[in-house]
Formats: sequence, C-alpha cells, structure tokens
Amino acid sequence: MCSNFEPIKSQRSGWVKQNFDCDLPADDWRPETFPTYSAPFVYFENGQTKCDFASFGLVPHWAADKKKFGLKTYNARSETVAEKPSYRSAWKERRFGLVLTERFYEPCYESGKAVRTGIYRSDGEPTAIASIWERIVDKETGEVLMSFSMLTVNADHHDLMKRFQKPTDEKRSVVVVENSDFMRWLTADHQQANDFIRLSHDGYLKADFQIDKQSLF
Repeated sequence: MCSNFEPIKSQRSGWVKQNFDCDLPADDWRPETFPTYSAPFVYFENGQTKCDFASFGLVPHWAADKKKFGLKTYNARSETVAEKPSYRSAWKERRFGLVLTERFYEPCYESGKAVRTGIYRSDGEPTAIASIWERIVDKETGEVLMSFSMLTVNADHHDLMKRFQKPTDEKRSVVVVENSDFMRWLTADHQQANDFIRLSHDGYLKADFQIDKQSLF
C-alpha cells in the first residue's frame, strides 16, 4: 500500500506537455502528499487530456464525512475494485487517471523496524501510477471535489516490491504505467484496463534502501 508520495515537480511542466499535451496546474502544491492532500492528477474527459488537482483518497458522492473519507480509500485493490462500493462507480464509468510522482514511499522492515523508503523510476523520469477518480459536489458547501485512489496488485513475487510492508502482511504494489501506454490507459475499456494492471518489469523501479553501516565491518 502507498500512503505517501512526492508529487511531480513544477519544473517537469515540459515533460507533462510532451507526454499528455496539457499543462500542470498553475498554483503551487505541497512537496509531499498524504491522504486527503491534493496533487496534480492527469485524466481524459470530453475528448481531451487534462491535469487538475485531485485529493488523495477517493470520495464517493454518498460519503457522509467527505473530509475524512479519503483517509481510508487512497489505495484500491485491483482484484475487488469493480465490486467495492467506494470504487465500483469510478471503475464502471472508466474514470481512469494517472498520478505523477517523483518518489512514492513504502516501509521496509528488513532492519527489524519500519524504514521509510523512496521508490522511483530507474531512468529518472516521473513514475505514473494507475488510478481511478471521482468528482462530486458537496451539497452543503457547493465545493467541487475531485479525488482519486491508486490501484494496487499483489507483489509477493516481485524482486523489488516484495521487500516492503510487514513480514506477515501480503506484499502489494501500485500499478505503474509506462510512457508508451499513458493514453491507452486513460482511454481504455475494461478489458484493456485489466491488461494494464500488472507489476512493473524488472529494473523499471529502484529504491533508496538504507545501508546498515555496522554490517560493513
């Protein structure tokens, strides 16, 4: 599960324009994103690609407490996304998007304790994570809220991603989309979308594992 990431930097505006033919939001955003924080999010709507702010943690229209609901819906299991009440509408309507990260973080327990570890593309480009999104209007405030959840997949046998989470927990990984598949994911039908839900190939991602200096002597 991923609950924290560094969103794409504003200096990457040229990369976004080249890959999506749209612009990053003009306003500033936080250097780190946690559930309910907003970050730049890419999606396809009305025949064009857009990039707007969206809140991390999908909020369906029926959520009672819209400010807190996203604290528990920031990741969506790909195996059940079509069935779970929080996500099934976004999946059914094919609201597929991408959150762009410089790094996303997972806990590594190999030292015996949780060590926050940054994960990123080995070629230095932003990591695009497959997501689903929702847009609702808060009837009380009139506020338009766009929100998203990252899709995840089992990673028990992935060389890198199996090294995260508690030893007793199932290993999970976000679903990473490669450059050549960006637009195909954003405009996919359900069968095509399922084909994209897979682990990254070996070497595509790398991580900043901390070295135990005592083991060097």
